[in-house]
Amino acid sequence: MPLSTMSPPRLLSLATAVPRHRLDQGDVAAIARRIFDGPASEIDYMLPIFENAGIEQRYSCVPLDWYLEPVGWQERNRLYLDNALDLIETAARDCLERAGLGAGDVDALLCVSTTGLSTPSLDARLMDRLPFRPDVERLPVFGLGCAGGTLGLARAAALAKARPGSRVLLLVVELCGLTFRPGDQSRANIVATALFGDGAAAALVTAEPNRTASETGPCLVDWGEHRWPNSQDVMGWQVEADGFGVLFSKDIPSLIRADFVPALDRFLARCGSDRGALAGYVCHPGGERVVSAVEEVLGLEPGSLAHARAVLRDYGNMSAASVLFVLERVLAERPPGRHLITSLGPGFTAAFALMDLP
Repeated sequence: MPLSTMSPPRLLSLATAVPRHRLDQGDVAAIARRIFDGPASEIDYMLPIFENAGIEQRYSCVPLDWYLEPVGWQERNRLYLDNALDLIETAARDCLERAGLGAGDVDALLCVSTTGLSTPSLDARLMDRLPFRPDVERLPVFGLGCAGGTLGLARAAALAKARPGSRVLLLVVELCGLTFRPGDQSRANIVATALFGDGAAAALVTAEPNRTASETGPCLVDWGEHRWPNSQDVMGWQVEADGFGVLFSKDIPSLIRADFVPALDRFLARCGSDRGALAGYVCHPGGERVVSAVEEVLGLEPGSLAHARAVLRDYGNMSAASVLFVLERVLAERPPGRHLITSLGPGFTAAFALMDLP
């Protein structure tokens, strides 16, 4: 098909979902004080992180008292499979309903998750719950961490663009709370305890020919990423005997201040654009310090990334799912113009996507 007749991939619908247990940040701090108390503990020094994280509540697939006892790999992953599948089913149903479509209208499933393991993959398991066609194409993606929401949108857009007229359903689910390990006294684990929550999202993306500007809706016009060399120790998991051990560098805000803008400017230049052409930002809320660092390097007034802060306040850091919660809030207001969607994740990687809102 001639490129001149091809519209950019567009977002047909978006939906989010959270599990039923709501955790108050004050209660989380109190239970962390109990769990991490000990002769060599740094919890008294670290407790202000809970108050200063910019989080009032978050959601969990397990109740708060679950975190008091050691839990092994087998039980953690069983909880992951059960709850992740429930959440993506809810998000998928809502997303398809908002688009006025059914599961049988989907041509490809792309499932992003980094907080548990599933073979068969979550998308295959979901096909036994929703009436997808047996020939639907599937792409499970593991290891993108917090960058997975932005890069998931990018991969969905690329799949849709490769097959004009197809519909790609992106599913993102992260159950970060299940990675908590009470025996890990490290600062990284305490910070993760102060930040992480559980959530899921679904987005339906298509690329259709001969669409006019008024018909296209939110368009994903370009995407890209930047990985810093020799940065594998910045963020990720270490496999431990009882689960995933969090790897979380305190230097992330410093890396953002030093290197984020040059990477972003190179991406925008490749797209034939620059920061002056951006009407707004859809940023993954990794934490209050990360959001503040992004505002600083982009030359924004403190508090400008209001939607990112609101999602952080109401849900905590849900890893890959978070940026889609932020996007949902931006889309509710529909501010016109070009917006940058961006996340940072393991690798260490900055993920970028450009979305035009008519």
